[in-house]
Amino acid sequence: MSIFPDYFAPLHLSLVGKALGKGLLELGVHDLRQWTHDRHNTVDDTPYGGGAGMVMKPEPWGECFDALLDGLEEPPVLVVPTPSGIPFSQPIAYELSEKSHLLFACGRYEGIDRRVMEHAATRMEVRELSLGDYVLNGGEVATLAMVEAVVRLIPGVIGNPESLTEESHSDGQDQLLEYPVYTKPPSWRGLDVPEVLFSGHHARIAEWRREQAVELTRLRRPDLLPE
Repeated sequence: MSIFPDYFAPLHLSLVGKALGKGLLELGVHDLRQWTHDRHNTVDDTPYGGGAGMVMKPEPWGECFDALLDGLEEPPVLVVPTPSGIPFSQPIAYELSEKSHLLFACGRYEGIDRRVMEHAATRMEVRELSLGDYVLNGGEVATLAMVEAVVRLIPGVIGNPESLTEESHSDGQDQLLEYPVYTKPPSWRGLDVPEVLFSGHHARIAEWRREQAVELTRLRRPDLLPE
């Protein structure tokens, strides 16, 4: 749900696009202005209490929910990208990938009238999620990132499911960053692939990869390491 539906054209590319083509998921993009009733298709107004910027009005959201929830056998999960939300993470992506239906509410301006989330919570589960400690112009970019993170976890989307278990933030309870990866040629511009990767000794390679993952995590994300 967005006032810029064309923002989501990239979802028809790459693995997400292939998954759509295979019927592994369905995607609907809904222009919020469709549920406005004035000639200017107004979706925002000035904030009560004063302050800079505009706030998205509740009426279009409510009518949009009415239309999209009509006929559903079970309520969807409403995902609201917002800098004030809970940090989005790989475990949350896994959790959302198991849901049958997700709705993404893309806010703009100074945000969405708070009553929209309060009302939605009476009809469905609401997850307010943040990509990080920074502010975007709207929720579309965050939604693109979250959709890609979730869709790639759906069975059949990734060709080799084992690759999902070796990625950053997916290493069981360790939450290690992914180890460095290499491919051909063995030497490039004076930089060589580590010899251990040519050894064919799987235990040694696994040990090296874990050591590299731990060291990389220590340098970049020490907060992920156990105390």
